[in-house]
Amino acid sequence: VKVPTWINGLEDNEYVGVGARFGPTLESKEKHANHTRLALADPPDCCSKPRNQLTGEVILVHRGNCSFTMKANVAEEAGASAILIINNQTELFKMVCESDADVDIKIPALMLPQDAGSRLEKYISNNTMVSVALYSPKRPAVDIAEVFLWLMAVGTILCASYWSAWTAREVAIEQDKLLK
Repeated sequence: VKVPTWINGLEDNEYVGVGARFGPTLESKEKHANHTRLALADPPDCCSKPRNQLTGEVILVHRGNCSFTMKANVAEEAGASAILIINNQTELFKMVCESDADVDIKIPALMLPQDAGSRLEKYISNNTMVSVALYSPKRPAVDIAEVFLWLMAVGTILCASYWSAWTAREVAIEQDKLLK
């Protein structure tokens, strides 16, 4: 999932996150994705009803203390349009739900790497207006680069085989001449 950001209306970084296995699918094209104001959750873990009023903002929360689905349900009930979860590590992991979880979630849920989330959190804490757009580009069924690499590998093997046969033939001809 791609998360382009705007700081005080100026385009900033684009972060890469992981979408949850629950909730709606995101827009596939950046030009159709909505720019939405980003707000911090209060409490930061979003495991209980936020104290701040949310009216369609994307809410930025910390991972931990409760399940992903609970965070998404609390954010949805509070009026958030999406939830961005800051991971507690630099790596990203799949966001899965528990077997008994309420998965009737109507807002997108994403996980951001720790450094990206911390940077966005710092901007918002300094009373800077941050907005984001969330989209998930469609992946092609066949990656052209993989096809090219496969053809290159097959071509290399064929050329090496041909070269080996050609040089072996020349060596055999030379030995034949020496024997005669």
